[in-house]
Amino acid sequence: MAGWSSGVAAAAEAPVVLVVGDSLSAEYGLKTGDGWVALLQKRLAEQKKPYRVVNASISGDTTSGGRSRLPVALRSHKPAIVILELGGNDALRGLPLSSTRDNLLTMARAAQEAGAKVVIAGMQVPPNYGASYGKEFEAVFAQVAKDSRASLVPFLLKGVADRADAMDWFQGDRIHPLAKAHPLMLDNVWPALKPLL
Repeated sequence: MAGWSSGVAAAAEAPVVLVVGDSLSAEYGLKTGDGWVALLQKRLAEQKKPYRVVNASISGDTTSGGRSRLPVALRSHKPAIVILELGGNDALRGLPLSSTRDNLLTMARAAQEAGAKVVIAGMQVPPNYGASYGKEFEAVFAQVAKDSRASLVPFLLKGVADRADAMDWFQGDRIHPLAKAHPLMLDNVWPALKPLL
């Protein structure tokens, strides 16, 4: 029994990777355990990296929602690393890019002030938003990463949304990836995250 309880204590003391995201990280429409965040926990275990992943993602969340709930998450989980995966819903709702950028930058800096390293998960919008808006939206994530000296995942859905058969990789709503896409999403996050571990 002592071995079991010390194992639990070790897990509780393991440094935390906190994921603050939206439906792309909250396993929307998927079986529990099929999303990239759950797959991240498995990969960390396989690679003997003693981290505990906390998924604080909420479907439908915006950067302003994440900004308002981040301080409590930082206090309660004291993460070593924070992955910010927000912004897609800002675009879907037509919110100003300046507020998306400001919210993400505020979150990145708050996480860093709390002692965490930060990864920004970049997002792109579908072509029907127009080329200039698409470029400006994509640039927000790179700018925030640069301004906060955070690590950047250039595009979370690379190899999923930009493939010729992309529709075969999404649920019926054409917004949320199928389970088979989530290992690719993790592969997109991993190069930005691994050096921080």
